[in-house]
Amino acid sequence: MTVSAFLAELRTRDIHVWADGNRLQCNAPAGALTPELRDQLQRRRREILEYLGGPAELSFSQQRLWLLDQLAPGNPFYNLVGAMLVEGGGAVEPYRLVLALTRAAERLGVRVRHGRAIGLRRDDGRVTGVVLEREVLSCATAVLALGPWSAEASDWIGVPIDVRPLKGQILRLQAPGPPVECSVGWGHNYATTKTDGLLWAGTTEEEAGFDEESTLAARDEIGAALLKMLPAMADAQVAQQTACLRPVASDGLLVLGGVPGLDHAYVATGGARKGILYGPAMGQAIADLVLGRDTRVALDAFAPGRFAGARELPRR
Repeated sequence: MTVSAFLAELRTRDIHVWADGNRLQCNAPAGALTPELRDQLQRRRREILEYLGGPAELSFSQQRLWLLDQLAPGNPFYNLVGAMLVEGGGAVEPYRLVLALTRAAERLGVRVRHGRAIGLRRDDGRVTGVVLEREVLSCATAVLALGPWSAEASDWIGVPIDVRPLKGQILRLQAPGPPVECSVGWGHNYATTKTDGLLWAGTTEEEAGFDEESTLAARDEIGAALLKMLPAMADAQVAQQTACLRPVASDGLLVLGGVPGLDHAYVATGGARKGILYGPAMGQAIADLVLGRDTRVALDAFAPGRFAGARELPRR
């Protein structure tokens, strides 16, 4: 168990540990500090002191602000100059959001084609088509937004796209009492009532390849975290359990921009757990590139070619 996980476990027992110079201090309710826990604290004293004396881990909110600063360095929009109270939540239901976006695109003249992409056509250093299993779609521009399957495009473009799937599972529950109108968080878990009226709780972070099956182990893990956050949900009933795959780059950043050496080909992926949050900004950036406009933010840190130093691939 990592130091972070060990200290988190102590906090769930209302045991608080802090560093006082070179001394490790502890405050715990009567009977909470078992002989086993006391022994672990003694054995891991130096390790814990080094951890507590190091830089603090960033919260998810701090990570988001750091990424936004990378997108727009020095942007004053996220400096706190005031506050306002907004009643109600702003959550969206992913499936319904995708349907709405698809319908909106079709009303603007977009044609939705179904098929498995297996490559790109090119001519004189620019993309000319997308190869499907049964046909080739001619195009002047291609945007590779392949989510957790983005690495499959590495051979198409001759540049490694170092993105892997991160599995996440969520429980949707019929919960007692009034809706949970805010998002309650603990570790990498959260719970909130969504627009379907169900309490959504999750989510796991699993290195499981492309396995999309829901599991009992994840159900138990999410349920245990939910009770730590909201003990009153002990009687909540599972209505649905879902699993999905999120695209995560090896360095944790977005992969967003043009393909080096292949004109009019772009990559947009790597949103991880925040894909819906980042989606509008990613879409705007890609639209600017496709239309030949300057992007509103610098994309250098997210360049698709940044993984090329590890290995070069032949284009085909």
